[in-house]
Amino acid sequence: MGIVKAMPDEAPSAERPSVINDFSIVVATVNGTGSQTANLTILRALFKMGIPVNGKNIFPSNIQGLPTWYQIRVSRDGYEARRQTSEFLVAFNQTTVHEDIQNLPSGGVCLHNGDWRTIPQRDDITYYAIPVNQFVRETGMKGKLRDYIANMVYVGALAQLLGIPLEKIDEALNFHFKGRRKLVDSNMSVVQAAYDWTAENITKTDPYRVEPMNKTAGKILITGNQAAALGSVYGGVNFVAWYPITPSTSLIDALNEYLPQLRRDPDTGQATYAVVQAEDELAAIGMVLGAGWGGARAMTATSGPGISLMAEFAGLGYFAEVPGVIWDVQRVGPSTGLPTRTSQGDILFAYYLGHGDTTNVLLLPGSVKECFEFGYKALDLADELQTFVFVMSDLDLGMNNWMSEPFAYPEEPIKRGKILTAEEVAEKGFARYKDVDGDGIPYRTIPGNEHPLAAWFGRGTGHNENAVYSERPDDWERNMARLARKFDTARKLVPAPVIEDVAGAEIGIIAYGSTQFAIAEARDRLAEKGVKTAFMRLRALPINEDVKAFIARYDRVYVVELNRDGQMHKILQTEVPEMAAKLVSVAHLDGWPLTARWVVEAIEAKEQGQNG
Repeated sequence: MGIVKAMPDEAPSAERPSVINDFSIVVATVNGTGSQTANLTILRALFKMGIPVNGKNIFPSNIQGLPTWYQIRVSRDGYEARRQTSEFLVAFNQTTVHEDIQNLPSGGVCLHNGDWRTIPQRDDITYYAIPVNQFVRETGMKGKLRDYIANMVYVGALAQLLGIPLEKIDEALNFHFKGRRKLVDSNMSVVQAAYDWTAENITKTDPYRVEPMNKTAGKILITGNQAAALGSVYGGVNFVAWYPITPSTSLIDALNEYLPQLRRDPDTGQATYAVVQAEDELAAIGMVLGAGWGGARAMTATSGPGISLMAEFAGLGYFAEVPGVIWDVQRVGPSTGLPTRTSQGDILFAYYLGHGDTTNVLLLPGSVKECFEFGYKALDLADELQTFVFVMSDLDLGMNNWMSEPFAYPEEPIKRGKILTAEEVAEKGFARYKDVDGDGIPYRTIPGNEHPLAAWFGRGTGHNENAVYSERPDDWERNMARLARKFDTARKLVPAPVIEDVAGAEIGIIAYGSTQFAIAEARDRLAEKGVKTAFMRLRALPINEDVKAFIARYDRVYVVELNRDGQMHKILQTEVPEMAAKLVSVAHLDGWPLTARWVVEAIEAKEQGQNG
C-alpha cells in the first residue's frame, strides 16, 4: 500500500446506488481532545431527524493521549447492535490512520484531516480532505480549546456530506450545553464554516446519506447508568456509598445530579439522602451493610475489581440477612484487565460470591428501560428477601447512549418486606430468624422500634432463630435449610424471563443483558436463511420453571454470552442437570460488544458440527 498525498476528489468513479439511513460511521480521534461533544452532537442530530441510531464509545483506560473510536450505527430498520465494519471513517488521529483505513470495507469513505502530508491510499475507497487548521485559526482560540473546536470541523463536514440539517446540529448542541447559547454559537460558527467549505470544495461521490424518518418520535436517548440512577431515586434510595471505578462512576454521577433535584424535604429544603465517597470498595460495602441494617434503602455501584473486595461483607449480608443493592457495571477481567471494555464476566463470581454455601440474587437488565425498572425493583427485592441483590449491567449498556421509550413512574408502592412495628412485636412476638410463613423469609425490626424485644444482633457467626450465638448442629442445619428455602422463594419474586417461542424451530437461544441486540438481528439473518430460532432472555437468577420448560421444548439450546468461559452456560447446567446435554455454549470475549455477524457465524458453525 503506497503512501501518497490524498486529494479531495480521489474516489472510485463507478456510480453506485444511494445507501440511505443504513450504514455505520466510525470517528477516530485522540482521547482527551473533547471529541465526545462532537460525536454526541452527530448522534443526537441524527436522532432528532427521526432516524434510529446507537453510539458506542471505544476509549482507552488512560486519561488522554491514546486512540479512541466512536461508532455510530444508522439503521432504518432499528437495529442497535454494533456492526462488524463501518463504511464511513472520520480519520482525525494520525497515529491510527493506517489501521483505520485498512479496516474500511471496499466502497467505504474516509473523511480526514487535510493538513496531514500523507495518508495510506486505496483505490477502492473514497477520500475527502478538509483543512482543519484553517478553520481553527479563524476562531482565534488558543491552547486546549483549539483541540476541542477542531472536532467541530468534522461535524460540519459530515453534516454537509450526509445531509444532516444544520438546525438539528444546533438543537443537539443546545441540548449538550444546556441552553448556554454562547457555547452553542461558538461551536456552530465552526460547524457552519466547515459545512460551507465542504459544499463549495468537495464533490460528493459516495452513496451514503441520511434522510428524515419518523422512528424516534416520543423516544429518548439515555445511558444505562443514568437510567439506573433515576430508577434508584424513584425506588427510594436514601443512602449511597461508593468508590470511583470505571465503568460505574457515571451511575453515581447521575445520582448526584438527580438526588438534589428530587429528594429534598419540601419544607426545610434539606437533603433526605446521603452519598458518601468511601476510601475504597471495602469501606463502601461496609457502609451499605450498616445502612441496610439501620433500615435505609442502601446501594453501591462498582465493577469486577470492586466486587472482589466486597466479597466478605457480601457474605455477611447474606448470612446476617441485611438488605442492600450492588450495581456491577461489568468490564473485562481478570485483574485490572481492560477497564474500558465490556463483558459479562462477573456472572459466575457474583452468583456464588461469598465463601461457604452462598448463592445470591442477580438481576440482568437488557435495556436502558430495564436499568430504570431494576433500579427500583432491586431495592424492593433486597428489602423483601433481606439480602444483597446484585444488578449485573455492563459497560456497553451502562456508558453508551441508547434509544428508549420514556420511563413510566412506578405504579406499585415501595415494598419494604417483613418489618415489624412495636405493636406487632407485642402482638406476635419476635424471633429474628424464625420461618413463620414457610417461605424462608423471617421478620425483622429496624432501629427505633420501641419494644424492648425488638433488638437483634446481625452476627456472621452461627446463630439460632433468636439471633443468639450457637454452634449446635441442629441450629446450623435449620438455619441453612431456611436460607435455601428463601432462595427458592426468590425464584418466584425476581423478574421472569422474556420468551419468544417460534413454531417449527428446533433450536433455542438463551441470552441475557445487552447481547440481546446482536441476537435480535442475528435471528432475523438466520430466519432469512431458513433457520428458525426460539429465544429466551434471562432477566434474573435464580431461574424459575419457565426456564426449564423452554429448554425442554427444543433439541438444542445455545447459550450466547459475552465472556470466555460460558459462565451462564455453566450455571444453567447445574440448575437443570437433567437437560445439561441440550445446552451448548456460544461464548466470545474480545472487549467489544457482540455483533450479529459473529452470532450467526458461531451458531452456524455449531449447527454444522451437530449435522457433521
